[in-house]
Formats: sequence, C-alpha cells, structure tokens
Amino acid sequence: MKQLHKILNKITTLTTDIETNYPELYRSLDENPMTLPVSQHPHLDKEVMQEYLESLNQMLHHYLEEHKNSN
Repeated sequence: MKQLHKILNKITTLTTDIETNYPELYRSLDENPMTLPVSQHPHLDKEVMQEYLESLNQMLHHYLEEHKNSN
C-alpha cells in the first residue's frame, strides 16, 4: 500500500507540473486513452497506476522533444 501511495504522489506532482508549466499539454490529458477506463468498474492497483505514471512521463518527454525541435 505504501508503494501505491508513492506512485499516486508522483502522479499528482507530475500532473500539477504539467498543468502549471504546460497547459496546452494538460488539456490533452482528457483525451489520453490511458485516462479512460475500459470497464465500468476498473481495477486500479499499483501496476496500473505505475503504467499511468510512465505514460504521463512519456507524454511529457515527447512533448518537450517536439517543442525543442520546433524552436
């Protein structure tokens, strides 16, 4: 349970950073398939949340790479 709490804190920190510093990316989080549960009552365990955290990190990394190349 402690590990899940750490992951959730990292997700919160990262999404807050994205919201504050990259609002155009934050708006697209609603469209991210990782944020949309497939079932009506999704099972959210440590592994699922870790995958979500990784997807957020990848999105941010990709966004930064795209914008670094366009400047």
